[in-house]
This record gives sequence, structure tokens and C-alpha cells, in this order.
Amino acid sequence: MIALPVGSGSGGRPPSGMLAATPLSMSRLSLLIDLASLLGREVDLDTLLATACERMAESLRADRASIWLVDAERGDLVTRVALLPEVPELRQPMGQGLAGHVARTGVTVRVDEAASDPRFDPSADRATGYHTQSMLVAAIREHGRAPVRGVIQLLNRKDGPFDSEDERYLEALAQQLARALSLTTLRAPDESGPGLMLRGPFNRIVGRSAAMRKVYQRVGLAAQTDATVLLRGETGTGKGLFARAIHVNSPRQGGPFVTVDCTTLPAQLVESELFGHERGAFTGAERRVRGKVELAHEGTLFLDEIGELPPEMQGKLLRFLQERSYERVGGRETLRADVRVVCATHRDLEKLVADGKFREDLYFRVRVVVIDVPPLRERGPDEIEILARHFAEMYADRYGRPVPVLEPDAMAVLRRHRWAGNVRELEHWVESAVVLSPDGRIADELWPQSRRGGEPAPTSAAPREAGVTLPAGLTLDDAIERYIRATVDACGGNKTEAAKRLGVGRNTVGRALKK
Repeated sequence: MIALPVGSGSGGRPPSGMLAATPLSMSRLSLLIDLASLLGREVDLDTLLATACERMAESLRADRASIWLVDAERGDLVTRVALLPEVPELRQPMGQGLAGHVARTGVTVRVDEAASDPRFDPSADRATGYHTQSMLVAAIREHGRAPVRGVIQLLNRKDGPFDSEDERYLEALAQQLARALSLTTLRAPDESGPGLMLRGPFNRIVGRSAAMRKVYQRVGLAAQTDATVLLRGETGTGKGLFARAIHVNSPRQGGPFVTVDCTTLPAQLVESELFGHERGAFTGAERRVRGKVELAHEGTLFLDEIGELPPEMQGKLLRFLQERSYERVGGRETLRADVRVVCATHRDLEKLVADGKFREDLYFRVRVVVIDVPPLRERGPDEIEILARHFAEMYADRYGRPVPVLEPDAMAVLRRHRWAGNVRELEHWVESAVVLSPDGRIADELWPQSRRGGEPAPTSAAPREAGVTLPAGLTLDDAIERYIRATVDACGGNKTEAAKRLGVGRNTVGRALKK
């Protein structure tokens, strides 16, 4: 998918091409370590593949490495060339050129003079201005009979032609890369068939609708800067995933990503949580504690649900955003933190400002770059189906279930449901169904009882009257607690939605549940 020229590497070749942990092979093994560090993060998938290309070229002393992926939807090969922005993407049919030949046959090819091989296709060289001489091309697949997902292509070894040890080593690396890709959202739509399907540009974030493309564009642009970002969207839309995507695709990716959930902070402890406290600052403060701001130094501070921040703390946060300076509770020393701030909220901050519940100057400070994350119902039924299949595959693998099959009746329910809880609600539905289907077949009876018919979720401001029974003799506190619990149950466990229906803060709901 990416071709990158790189500097020379160690050139060590372990005997018989195996990935032995010898000093000569450490630079080669580091490729696997680099990939493993990226697999669980919302990294740009081009970055993941660029890392693979760079490390492979370095360890095998190639001038250039590229990865061609088999596009499962179009049936051809695709690569994106990072070095030459004027050539954003190259495509070629299966079977054309050496890459196409390896993708079709699965057989590794090694040539010393590419131009003399009748299978060589010079069209990529003409498009990029590059001159290919020697080549080593191997299929990306998990084992010898597995479907081919793509090919790795090494060009122009720096100190002579590629040899048989290079060939064996690249085949081992290609196998490891195939396993790595199976853990990303670059997944095959059908495990038994060839190719991969790009479900979105960021790992762990699935979606290809027009509404999501706008989000991806803004996330990519925001990640290149240190500007403060405000992510807006309903609960369950994935704002936290996008916050992490901004961090891991930014120059701060090597620094910490620190999250502060403003809905769970008791008002009297918010300042200490954010800025830390000195020993003896208050009763129980037996030692100095670093706050989340200090912990996020040289990284990213994610303020989730910033609309819930108590008014008395908003001024102190404003000062930090303006000056990047603060004091610990009980301290006199002014400290500074080099922090990038990303905020998220499901609340209407403009209305909170108008109601006097959120400072206007703080509002303008946090909304430098605004990214609106669309609700699932606006992303379309096709995207719902893609997400459902993604979650089904993910949880089947996690719980040791067979490859899942979503029956047509089950999918029909998903496609017409309103999804008040958005992606999080869909994920919980699918996880539950996978657990309850030991044979891997998911039918509509595995969805929650009240939703089998695919009716939209209730949108009234209060829970249904028939859903709560309050026996006589309860104290007022007990009655309130039972009513809150019933409302949370009616909202599918979504505490934020329950709080909205009840007209109280999320902390009130949380305290009632803890009792």
C-alpha cells in the first residue's frame, strides 16, 4: 500500500531464513515489535504499512519496499506511494506484473534483472519515475494454503542481487505481516477468499460512509497540529476512539494519552484530579500526588464530557488552556505542562453558555477545531451491517466461537433499528449474541427481547410507566433508587441517557447505583 525509500540497515541474514534472535537479526525482529506496538491503537493504517515497508527494506538492504494489497471488492491490486504525493494511488489487475503474478499464484519470485523478465510491468516505474532493477516479491498470507491478502515487493538490493536467504526471510516476514493484518480493521470480508477490505483509514475505527469521511479528514488534519479539539456527538458514537486517533497519529504519539472523565469527578476533588495536590493540602492528603495535567506532559490530555465540569473549575481550566500553567492544590509553585488538549461532549455547549452553566470564554477556547461525530442512524444501514459483521468477527475470535453468520432476519432487525445508544449499543447487542450462539449462527431471537421486531427505541423523556413497580412501604430514598435503576435498565445500561431522561446529572445516577 506504501512505497518508501530508506537508509541502509544491518544486512544480517539468520541461517535458513528463520527469525532467530541473534545480533545479526535483531533489526529484522524489530519489525514485528514495531507492528505489535501499533496493532492495538487507532493508528492510520498507512502508517502501520509504512512502518512495515521501512523495516523490511532496512533489514534486507533494499532501496525500496512496497506493499500491494488485494482489493477484495474490486479484485485488483492497489498500492499508495507515500514518497510521491502526485501519485496518490496505483492499481493493476491481478496477474499483471510480478506483483500481480505472485498475488495470483502465491509463489515467491526473485529476479536479478527485472527488465529482462517477461512478467515485469514497467508501468509503475513510468508513473513514479523510479528505475527497478532487482526484485524480490512474496505473497502475504498466513500459511502456504491460506488466501493471499497482498504481496511484499522489495526493489534494488544495495549490495548485489537478492539471494535464497533473503527469500526465505521475506516469506517468514510476509506470514507474520498477514497475521498482524488479521488483527486490524484491514480484514477480509470472507476468510476463505482472497484480499482485504478497507473499512476505514484508522485502525479500530470502522466506517466508510460520506458522513464518516468528513470526520476522518478533520481528524487527520487536526492530528498534524497542537490545536485544541472539541469532539461533539451523542453518547456511544466513538468520540473516545477519535480522540485517541488524533493522539496516535500526531507528533505526540510517543507521549502519554491521559483521560479525564468529567462525569465521574466529585466536585470537591476535580481540582486535585486535574492539577494534583501537595502533602497536607486537605484531610487525607498524606503525600504529594501528580494531577492528570502533569501526567500528560508532552502528550495529550483528553477531557471527556467537558460539559459536566463544575462551574468553579472552569476558570482554572481556562487559565491552563491559555497559559499552560497551574498550581497543585495546597502548593505555591507555578508549574507548566506541555500538553495538547482534546475535549468531548454530548451536551449542547451553546445552550449551557446561554443558561449560564458554562463559561463563554472557556467555550471559545476549547472549540478551536470542532469535529462532529455523526450518530449511527445517520451513517446508513449499510454501515450498520459492516459494523455488525466487524463486531461479530471480533467477539467470535475473543470468545473462541466459530466464524459468525448473521442470518437475514437478524440483519434486517439491525438495519431498521433506531440505535439511540449508537455504536456502543450495537456492539453490546452483537457481543451478547456471539456469546449465546455456540454454533456461530446469529438469528433475530438473540437480540434483546424488546427489540426483536426492529422497532425504534423509545424516545420519550421518561421511562415507560409499566416498567417500574414501587411497592408500598418504601422510604423516599429507596423509591428514588429503584426508579433510577429501572430507568437505567430501560436505557440498556446507558447511564448518560438515563440521566437525560430523569433530568439529573450522571453523577446522581452513579451514586444511586453504588448504593
